[in-house]
Amino acid sequence: MKVKTQSKKVNKAWLNQHVNDPWVKLAQKEGYRARAAYKLKEIDEVFRLIRPGQRVVDLGCAPGAWSQYLRRRLSPTGAAVGELNGTIVGLDLLPMEPIEGVHFIQGDFREAAVLAQLEDALRVDGVVPALDVVVSDMAPNLSGVESVDAARIVHLVELAVDFARTHLKPEGALVVKLFHGSGYNELVKLFKDTFKVVKPLKPKASRDKSSETFLVGIGLK
Repeated sequence: MKVKTQSKKVNKAWLNQHVNDPWVKLAQKEGYRARAAYKLKEIDEVFRLIRPGQRVVDLGCAPGAWSQYLRRRLSPTGAAVGELNGTIVGLDLLPMEPIEGVHFIQGDFREAAVLAQLEDALRVDGVVPALDVVVSDMAPNLSGVESVDAARIVHLVELAVDFARTHLKPEGALVVKLFHGSGYNELVKLFKDTFKVVKPLKPKASRDKSSETFLVGIGLK
């Protein structure tokens, strides 16, 4: 019984924190599906990555907050609907409610057939043009076993880096989510081996207790 009681207390505490979270309230007010939109917003404001006219891929896009932010940034007027100057393709294992102007693919990023679908969505006149930006909010289902979870996180980031190497313009940028802990230094080294400029950033919209941070790589070596 104690375990159940404790679980209920934790769930209630999390719910209270979530409901009263200023970022959650702001997301609801501004029409974003999740507070995560403000993480990408701050990263973009610091590094000036996203502009109208670009081609962008959003990996791990569900429920869609990052794609919503990208869609507004690629709009000439910053609008959530209407004219769009650019291309956005989102991919996730989970389903996502449609977002105007975003081409969504549901599938496993680790599967070659899904990557082929992604390339088909980007193809123009038989050619897959290079991308300006790749953003990845991908995270594995955590098992609670640190070594297993760390390996899963490393693997997803490695996949995002491999995708960026193949598809980014030479001056393009990659943004990934990762976590402090086992494997973190390995991933920073991978970024430094791949990109000319590498910067970590923990946005204000990330919860203080969370070990998540984001790595930004700009300009392929």
